Amino acid sequence: MTVYENKKNMTAKSAKAMILGIALTTGGCGIFGGGDDSVQNIEAAEEVFQIGVNAYLWRATLDTLSFMPLNKADHSGGVILTEWKVNPGNSNERTKVDIVVLGSKLTADSIKVVVHRQLNNASGWSDEPPRPGAAINIRNAILMQARLLRRGNAPIK
Repeated sequence: MTVYENKKNMTAKSAKAMILGIALTTGGCGIFGGGDDSVQNIEAAEEVFQIGVNAYLWRATLDTLSFMPLNKADHSGGVILTEWKVNPGNSNERTKVDIVVLGSKLTADSIKVVVHRQLNNASGWSDEPPRPGAAINIRNAILMQARLLRRGNAPIK
């Protein structure tokens, strides 16, 4: 085999490899919505298994409680615990929130909210019952935010 034939053979192999590479990289473009209308019929995912809990509830909980310092956030167990946050309007009152994302569905049953409240008096911080409806209001705010996140990720039907 001459040098010319060897060079010609290598050029043909390079061209085939380049064509194969282009075909492999562009062949799946329809998967990402490049004109395939069937993609628009897919609803947004209810579950994301990489983090262990409903991703929308998890993200919405973090967004809703972003004003409070976090103590623990365990995505595999679905537990979010905050530190005590002093009420800006009353320095003798502080609150913390414990949230557990229980299920993989985007429902009120999939989230448990516990609110702790303390008042400062002469003997220090003492436990008090939370304000009426505090846990329900936080749960509803999280659910609303999760639904907005889900709606924002859902393809148009």
